[in-house]
Amino acid sequence: MAYTSVPRFLDIEYSETEDGLLPTAMSWSLADGRMKVVVIEPDEAWLAYDEMPDVDLRYLQEQGVPLIELARALHEDLPDQVVYVDGLDPDDALVEMIFEAVGMEQPFELAPVSELITGLHRADIEDARQALIFQEGLDPLLPETGVYALLLLAHQAGLVETGEDSGDL
Repeated sequence: MAYTSVPRFLDIEYSETEDGLLPTAMSWSLADGRMKVVVIEPDEAWLAYDEMPDVDLRYLQEQGVPLIELARALHEDLPDQVVYVDGLDPDDALVEMIFEAVGMEQPFELAPVSELITGLHRADIEDARQALIFQEGLDPLLPETGVYALLLLAHQAGLVETGEDSGDL
């Protein structure tokens, strides 16, 4: 099936301490419905936090995508787009952290998914999202799960245009 128009979605996983936030992984969707997923290499300035018990900093440093590469990929994939988020996390602050760390402008605007799926209340959207995650047997802690669930919701709401008539995401 050929998708001709798919809303863009983004989800960021992060760790939070008393000192601040640390983005650890990100997923976003593309115009054709595909998704990208990255582990984020932290900026040195973010590592001033005393303790991050739920984060393997060595893993992030060894396997993470450098922030400049992540920022460039987001510039290529999401220029001048409205990108929808579940609205549950501090996504604005996390995206801002990434772009400030590399001195680049954010190429897209973030908006809550409730601005896209207007036929449901925010709580109903979240209930439907959680139900999809459960039905699909997905790990709710992965950013790609959040993006995939939002893609499914948009498809169910008739917001995904296809070149053919039928099929699932």
